[in-house]
Amino acid sequence: MLKIALCGACGRMGKTIVRQLLREPDMKLVAAIDAAGTPFEGKDAGEVAGERETGVRVVGAEKLEQVLRETKPDVLVDFTTAEAAVENVRVACSLGIPVVVGTTGFTPKQLEEIRERVRKSGVRAVLSPNMSVGMNAVFALLEAASAQLPDYDVEIVEAHHAGKRDAPSGTAIRMADLIEQKTGRRPRIHSIRAGEIVGDHTVIFAGPGERVEIIHRAQGREAFAAGLIRVIRGLLTKGRPGEVLGSREVLF
Repeated sequence: MLKIALCGACGRMGKTIVRQLLREPDMKLVAAIDAAGTPFEGKDAGEVAGERETGVRVVGAEKLEQVLRETKPDVLVDFTTAEAAVENVRVACSLGIPVVVGTTGFTPKQLEEIRERVRKSGVRAVLSPNMSVGMNAVFALLEAASAQLPDYDVEIVEAHHAGKRDAPSGTAIRMADLIEQKTGRRPRIHSIRAGEIVGDHTVIFAGPGERVEIIHRAQGREAFAAGLIRVIRGLLTKGRPGEVLGSREVLF
């Protein structure tokens, strides 16, 4: 039985992950951490997620190290904010706990700090802006299209709910990185923040007399949670000590 600690347990994605973990026969939520001063402190993580009780009470981030020492999880999963995630990774690395980070919005300095802590501690780690299986297949399609259409104009359009803090999305930035690596040109990214959009990404390759579009639409956060479960399993079998991998490296 894999023991999972979850940072960001009371957010949109966190609650979806709690529900998913309750359906996994070989995984168990052992720690649910939310922001410091969270109004959910002391409440059962399952009830917060609209599910049955888990027996796991939500704690604030200031108690992270204490709860990790007490519960001894096999993996720490982080869906918080960039600033919080850096600190959560620091604590996990200090205790030798593998990490899966789905948080986005990192600065280059923050990413380097995470990589350095993972390297020094020797833990296994995955950092990915999008863990859905479909989106990771799209990443591969983008590499192929970019290699075969290197002279086409490329633009990215991404849309998310009004409450998403970072723009452009981490997924769109990853798309732009992959395309730039193949073409030497970085595509522009257009961001939309409106309503309750879970996540739409469209990449347009436009050439003489034709247009190719690669589209991924997340219809629910369950796609991300299901991918996360596969990433956790892959991390423990394919992860490399001291290295931060992307989700594709452990998914397929």
